[in-house]
Amino acid sequence: MDALDLARWQFGITTVYHFLFVPLTISLAFIVAGFQTAWFRTGNEKYLKLTRFFGELFLINFAMGVVTGIVQEFQFGMNWSDYSRFVGDIFGAPLAIEGLLAFFLESTFLGLWIFGWDKLPRRVHLACIWIVALATALSAYIILAANAWMQQPVGYVVNTAAGRAELKDFLAVLTNPTVLLAFPHVIAGAFMTGGAFVLGIAVWRLVRRPGEDGAPFRTAAKVGATVLLVGGLFVIVSGDQLGQHIATDQPMKLAAAEDLQTTQKSAPFSVFTLWDLNGKEVFSIQIPDMLSILATHDPNGQVQGINDLQAQEQAQYGPGDYSPIVPVTFWSFRFMIGAGGLAALAALWFLWKLRKGRVPNKGAILVGGALPFLPLAANSFAWIFTEMGRQPWIVYGQQLTASAVSPSVSSLEVAITLVGFTLLYGGLAVVEIGLLAKRIGAALPAGEAASTDSADHPMPFAY
Repeated sequence: MDALDLARWQFGITTVYHFLFVPLTISLAFIVAGFQTAWFRTGNEKYLKLTRFFGELFLINFAMGVVTGIVQEFQFGMNWSDYSRFVGDIFGAPLAIEGLLAFFLESTFLGLWIFGWDKLPRRVHLACIWIVALATALSAYIILAANAWMQQPVGYVVNTAAGRAELKDFLAVLTNPTVLLAFPHVIAGAFMTGGAFVLGIAVWRLVRRPGEDGAPFRTAAKVGATVLLVGGLFVIVSGDQLGQHIATDQPMKLAAAEDLQTTQKSAPFSVFTLWDLNGKEVFSIQIPDMLSILATHDPNGQVQGINDLQAQEQAQYGPGDYSPIVPVTFWSFRFMIGAGGLAALAALWFLWKLRKGRVPNKGAILVGGALPFLPLAANSFAWIFTEMGRQPWIVYGQQLTASAVSPSVSSLEVAITLVGFTLLYGGLAVVEIGLLAKRIGAALPAGEAASTDSADHPMPFAY
């Protein structure tokens, strides 16, 4: 493989790996804030125990997300210098705001929350974790605004002499129609991830330690299942709106997601398709009119096909292949839907199992143990679909991915860093899993007694 292919693999691996931590960080911040609010309002010690227990898991995940996010950004200068040169004027402002405002709020108030259990008034201490939660959402919005500009460039002009895009309307970048639709979809997916994480752990503790952990983790299981289910409903609604926008703004991505070669009215949606080695369809299970309904809300609506869109883009941008890799786009879209749908169904099943004081049986551990991985997989496949479906553009309609790679970086150099990052991330995965397993299997943190005496009691993770 040449330097371009290796650089794409490296960025894909590091991005997908980093995004394993992002939705969990966002959702756990709000869930922990919710548990602490319940304790503040009711004084019930089980909510305090859940706050401290899941707060420790949140801190571990937050730390790993920061580390992997910093490493990810190095690649812009290392492997994608021509891209950085082209978008630097656009991306500089949102990335600076994310670092100086959102991340500053996160880190500062997270520190106050960790060490302020016995030093701050309860109301102020509660406000700290809510500021952290809101800051994570703000950080996500700003990063999504930058990514949305790659999907739908707005608020800029191209300086042809300098060979770069220049910012003209920062408000237009922040209110890009793509980010306004993508943000609620991403946040809903994040809450599915956090809900599944809380539910899976709670079920495991309920089955393994029903006497010790019964009351707190029964509450945690119900909260996790509810958050997962509600998040799934919002994913459906927001995804529907985002899908219609993609059909209008990036029709090639939608056509590739269905392998729709020719423009059709009443276009069907393929649930499952197999191709031969030459790319010819040999078997397909389809739902009539469904793609038109998804794209236009009209069963007779017209959906543009790959061949027609290819001809249009060649006429506009010149010779070249402007279609993405269809199998990757096609299957990532379906794996995203399938994994998310299974997670939502599992939430319903657990709510049924927990009704009227019932305790899940040992078989539920298998479902609960696998459950957190389903929304994580759905989120990952969603980003693969989003980014791969935009190819061959790195900035849609403005810069090709092949024109964005660093010209001075050799294949050998990228290969060395690819292997190095992969080994580093593998090591970080071992550390993350070990820390999470240790805290998940530990006894519940002390409740009221430990938080009201005169000694300094930061969260255990701070030691």
